[in-house]
Amino acid sequence: MPYLVGADAPTQPAGARFRALVERGGILRVPGAHNGMAGLQARAAGFEALYLSGAAMTASMGLPDLGLITVDEACFFVRQVARASGLPVLVDGDTGYGEALNVMHMVRAFEDAGAGAVHIEDQRLPKKCGHLNDKALVDAHEMAAKVAAAVTARRHLYVIARTDAAASEGLDGAVARARLYVEAGADAIFPEALTSADMFRAFAERLPGVPLLANMTEFGRTPVFTAAEFEAMGYRMVIWPVSSLRVANGAQAHLYETLRRDGSTEAMRPEMQTRAELYDLLDLAAFEALDQSIVRTVLPASQ
Repeated sequence: MPYLVGADAPTQPAGARFRALVERGGILRVPGAHNGMAGLQARAAGFEALYLSGAAMTASMGLPDLGLITVDEACFFVRQVARASGLPVLVDGDTGYGEALNVMHMVRAFEDAGAGAVHIEDQRLPKKCGHLNDKALVDAHEMAAKVAAAVTARRHLYVIARTDAAASEGLDGAVARARLYVEAGADAIFPEALTSADMFRAFAERLPGVPLLANMTEFGRTPVFTAAEFEAMGYRMVIWPVSSLRVANGAQAHLYETLRRDGSTEAMRPEMQTRAELYDLLDLAAFEALDQSIVRTVLPASQ
């Protein structure tokens, strides 16, 4: 129970813990967790860090991924995932919610909410999912200024710069932007929507020594690769950004179709998390025991 019991809480800031995971070697596997329950389930499966996607946050609110939500709305998701899991969370910071001062505000707000890392991208608003067409980019130096602002504001946050330039400026343009962002202070680079193993390898070869993040989203422009394959291509982190939401949404759609058809959920029971499984994952017994160990009935003084 890292949330309520101080002795169980991590002793290092989330950013320091995320950095240590990246720097220990190998590839850091970072699954998406769109809410606190998903964070608990990912931790139970053995993952050490989590990803919070802007697309997952907005879709959870019934909105498209067009940069519509605010910093405070994003922080609601950051707090619940970080609090529930106790793991360092990499958060999608979209375009930084504005210019340099807005980026600095985002960094401090995300840190206060419990984030361990953030990535910001070089798109212009309204931004799009990185695997869609006709993305408009800001000037590379404008983006570099945002990266520098994020690094200036951070206390411990790990800062990743994402570039969407491969689709419109080719590999050369994406590499040139990435080098500029590293010079501005980015800890790592996230080249979005690369379309082949050759592109992934070429990008890594032209940025030796720079930690790189790969995005293994479904139904996008990137072919399916495993974490081990990304590691062999030269990548240090891989995210599966919206997988948990897609699976949950598919299951919910099936539930509602079944309930509408049958007037009962009985046919879905084999696919449901049981009450016992839910309580075990939530560690309900430990919360109850903690409550009983602290709260005592106070009798009125005798008169």
